[in-house]
Amino acid sequence: TLAWNGYRHLELYYAVSGMGAVCHTLNPRLFAEQLVYIVGHAEDAWIFVDLTFVPQLEALAPKLQEAAPGLGFVVMTDEAHMPDTSLPGARCYERLMMAVPASAEEDPWPLFDENLASSLCYTSGTTGNPKGVLYSHRSTVLHALGACMADTLGLWSGDSVLPVVPMFHANAWGLPYAAAAAGSKMVFPGAALDGASLYELLDGERVTVAAGVPTVWLALLSHLKAEGVALPHMSRTVIGGAAAPRSMIRAFEEDLGVPVLHSWGMTETSPLGAVGRLKGKDQERPLEERLDRQVKQGRGVYGVEMRLVDDEGGIQPWDGEAQGELQVRGPWVAQEYFKGEGGEILDEDGWFSTGDVATLDPDGYMQITDRAKDVIKSGGEWISSIELENEAMGHPEVAEAAVIGLPHPKWDERPLLVVVPAPGTEPTKDALLEHLGPRVASWWLPDDIAFVEELPHTATGKVSKRQLRQRFEGYELPTARDES
Repeated sequence: TLAWNGYRHLELYYAVSGMGAVCHTLNPRLFAEQLVYIVGHAEDAWIFVDLTFVPQLEALAPKLQEAAPGLGFVVMTDEAHMPDTSLPGARCYERLMMAVPASAEEDPWPLFDENLASSLCYTSGTTGNPKGVLYSHRSTVLHALGACMADTLGLWSGDSVLPVVPMFHANAWGLPYAAAAAGSKMVFPGAALDGASLYELLDGERVTVAAGVPTVWLALLSHLKAEGVALPHMSRTVIGGAAAPRSMIRAFEEDLGVPVLHSWGMTETSPLGAVGRLKGKDQERPLEERLDRQVKQGRGVYGVEMRLVDDEGGIQPWDGEAQGELQVRGPWVAQEYFKGEGGEILDEDGWFSTGDVATLDPDGYMQITDRAKDVIKSGGEWISSIELENEAMGHPEVAEAAVIGLPHPKWDERPLLVVVPAPGTEPTKDALLEHLGPRVASWWLPDDIAFVEELPHTATGKVSKRQLRQRFEGYELPTARDES
């Protein structure tokens, strides 16, 4: 499928897997070469495509059919809107639906082993080719049940659920399955993810639960503030995919009265691994104390075990201070990549190394402090780029921020803060350093601040640190010049 979040896409989620085939979601934001590679590697037989992406497929069709011989195309529309397309043998989705005999609707769903593959999603491939993660019917159902639990997303039949997170990314965090399991109403945004369009849906469809990445909520919060409107029907919002700034969580909680469920996961964990539902003793704490816990990525979903290991493989304590690489295991954690790419990915005890550096406190709240490849090592100590970014985002003149480590002759690496100013503002380096001063350790303060019009993003909406490092390759920090 190459499609936005919509009812036809949901139909395919169930129809394809339900007949015993594999529903493979393609991310349209990937590079053309990656799409061609993925279609060939997955040995796709059909691509169901939304109208938006027909031109994209037309340009790639010869290469796609070469990579996956016999590949067919179905355009997800009705006859009235079927385009005159060059896609070879393209079929119309609704015409196919109308061709099904009425008697077929009474046919029983086929029965097969619960371990049969049901869906396939590829990682974003930040290093090397993307790798496929194959989900089974069993893992998908267990993940849906885990998502529905009260201490996780707590879905029920009275909820109206809006998955802003794309259905082409990690199965929209499992919401198309979890919402159906709970009997929740589902609302789909299609391609319109701007603040005004999302507000119209949230208000008009009386949405109670919405889920998306921080960049989406930034646009929504900006629209709500500009228009002076609120979200009276929302009972909670789920934020994941990247760390949510404290200022964003505060805006939802304090200004809108909407509790935030911070979450963590990855394609390899189906994806929910942790959700920030507060424990009972924490829910009555003052706002600032609640925020101290809500900026963390949450507690492990029942069924998912977590632990931290140091560079030598030693197990780190759950004291909220000790850092280590986060490892997980559980019934919906991938055991291997599709076709065995990358070799063994679990250790002998079944633990998967996530590549995230984290802490775990005594109550089980996990906090990602950095990606192992992004952590800044300065003078033998670690600086969390995520924490610096989140504190910078708390400044009213900062729309988006990212921190990378740059070479330093004395300290090995020092942080560079890259900032996108909020519309109509002109923040200064001194003002931002003054803002950060009381909020982080003095030796964490960035050695320089660069202002840019926009930050590069990956296909899943995260800031691309790799591209950012490339953009600032050769950039000399002022403190590095002083040491030279």
